[in-house]
Amino acid sequence: MFTYPQSKLRQRTRGLNETADAGFTLIELLVVIVILGILSAIVVFSVRGINDKGQGSACKTDKSTIETAEEALFATTNQYGDMKALTDGGFLSTASNWHDVTLTGNTYTVTPKATGPCA
Repeated sequence: MFTYPQSKLRQRTRGLNETADAGFTLIELLVVIVILGILSAIVVFSVRGINDKGQGSACKTDKSTIETAEEALFATTNQYGDMKALTDGGFLSTASNWHDVTLTGNTYTVTPKATGPCA
């Protein structure tokens, strides 16, 4: 007969504990949202740097391809040529949209176009 009051007391305390552990508080949810916002901002800025490095590598590769085509044209014809001569001779598949070739005497210079991404 002495156990009856103890079981009632246990039921009351268990009921209070269960309602307190039922979910998250507003503060906890706001902290999680702020943390996720900070992490997403970090990811966005780090991805932007990767894209810039890729563009720089593409510009260097385009310039190197034109220089190799110029040397191949010189080895074949014993003279350098402009972009049209490189494409017509089959040394480039298409003319570059990013670089121009300037001929000066018996030398050439590959320069980025003012409107292109390599400028």
